[in-house]
Amino acid sequence: MALEHALLVALSEQSLSGLDLAKRFDRSIGFFWNATHQQIYRVLARMDADGWVDVTTVTQQGRPDKKVYAVTPVGAEVLRAWLAAPTEVEPLRSELAVKLRGASFGDRDAVLDVVRANLADHRLRLEHYRHLMARDYPDPTALDGLELDQHLVLRGGILMEEAWIAWLDEYLTSRQAR
Repeated sequence: MALEHALLVALSEQSLSGLDLAKRFDRSIGFFWNATHQQIYRVLARMDADGWVDVTTVTQQGRPDKKVYAVTPVGAEVLRAWLAAPTEVEPLRSELAVKLRGASFGDRDAVLDVVRANLADHRLRLEHYRHLMARDYPDPTALDGLELDQHLVLRGGILMEEAWIAWLDEYLTSRQAR
């Protein structure tokens, strides 16, 4: 997947300025596909040049004009083709897993501190996801279409965080018992 596809999905949901897209990445899409603000603007310029998005300049009072991006029919077709293409299973790349495997060769207490810090981060993220779930999807049985897709992605994030927490808890419990 390329950043272009993540931007096409976000812009298919709603036309946005580059700044609003960057904020959206910080709040939601960035949990599973991250990009810097500079990357987003650079890719938007390329998507505009390729005809995947239209840009409308909006005049603002007391602030610089802003550009609002919307998906064109060409961009919608690119997105449809990408959505239908097979997706390879992504291999797990985890620096933390390598550290856990190599803990016997270094300062185990320092590695355990790294594990505890990661565990705290995963717990915080899980708490945030659960808050979003309760706030945005109090009755998942009533969802369909885009809202159901968004709910199911959030549910996947919750399940992944629960798995990380269970694994790191098990690692710490096993190491402390010895």
